[in-house]
Amino acid sequence: MPKAPEVNVLTGPWWFTANELLAFLLELAALAFLSWWGFGTGGNAALRIVLGVGVPLAAIVLWGLFAAPKARLRPALALVLLVKALVLVGSAAALYALGHHVAAIVMAVVVVANTAVAETFRRRRPVRPEPPAAV
Repeated sequence: MPKAPEVNVLTGPWWFTANELLAFLLELAALAFLSWWGFGTGGNAALRIVLGVGVPLAAIVLWGLFAAPKARLRPALALVLLVKALVLVGSAAALYALGHHVAAIVMAVVVVANTAVAETFRRRRPVRPEPPAAV
């Protein structure tokens, strides 16, 4: 089966670009929430620093290896989605653990919707129509 042509985020349809931008913002928010949770968890300062820096760093490494658009390893879709769920839904769980229950639920719902839309349109890449030929 031939592979669909790549779509440039900046020249694709506006909704595709908006969804990709939302995905990027969710990824940044996930790192912030994981770090916030890490610094707010633990009994002593050393453990807080290890968690506050280590958990987001582990998320970055996992994302870079498996889930990033130019990931070093290109696993099956199931593993990519598992890594995304671990990082993104894990950040919503961290937010929930911090006591921000409504924000955590909103984050989880937006992550699921964004990922579903992104994966759906990555499977059937939007193709820009060809301009009419000059006569």
